[in-house]
Amino acid sequence: MKTILYILIGILVGLQYALWLGDGGLLSLIKLKQEITTQKTENIQLRERNLALEAEVRDLKEGSEAIEERARAELGMVKKGETFYQIIERKGGAR
Repeated sequence: MKTILYILIGILVGLQYALWLGDGGLLSLIKLKQEITTQKTENIQLRERNLALEAEVRDLKEGSEAIEERARAELGMVKKGETFYQIIERKGGAR
């Protein structure tokens, strides 16, 4: 009788191991859900970045204002007849 009880307990422990720690067990499921959540967050950020890039491309294709803005900001260009003033602040607050 004790032998049968030990066999049943062994089977129960083996099944519990497979349920909790085995391949496809609950721990694997929890880890997979965390990975899915992380991937969804990354996908949202990438989607927002793509929308911003699409808008920028559309602006560059359709209007000259976006091109002018980039030329001024990135290349330091000025229009004909404009005067460029550059203000340099001193470090340390001394005048």
